[in-house]
Amino acid sequence: MSTYETMSLHLETERLTLRPWAESDADDLRALHSERGNGTPTVEHARALIAKQLTATAATGIALLPVQRRGEGDFIGYCGLTVGRAALREPGIAYELFRRAHGRGHAAEAAHAVLAAAAATGRTRLWATVGTGNTPSFRVLAKPGFERRHVAVDDRGEHVWLTRSLP
Repeated sequence: MSTYETMSLHLETERLTLRPWAESDADDLRALHSERGNGTPTVEHARALIAKQLTATAATGIALLPVQRRGEGDFIGYCGLTVGRAALREPGIAYELFRRAHGRGHAAEAAHAVLAAAAATGRTRLWATVGTGNTPSFRVLAKPGFERRHVAVDDRGEHVWLTRSLP
């Protein structure tokens, strides 16, 4: 049993709303994943990913959450906490936004909201892993104070591990 509170699944910032996944997010998730350059997943695959996220959230009390712009109401990506390469007691922050949303501060704004939500669970540190060539992600993570710890290589390539202590 976890000694941590469940992460809030509804976060608001000045410009963004982060909320739980819905099956209706499948088409937006497919489009986002297609920007990775590996083809477009099927709608069934996207629905399965959403179901997996909802199951993981129920089991762990942490979540990756869809990000919407408040004024427009459009899905621009996701941001949240995940076990991934990290551990449940010190999860990793993850985010991915449509290219059209890059360079507007949305990722950093969402990350700040997720950091506050993580701190409210009672956690004291978060991790992030970033591919060594992903300069924009390093800029995003520097804004809320993530610091480089070490470089590692795995089956997905070379990446930098960063940490951020929580109040």
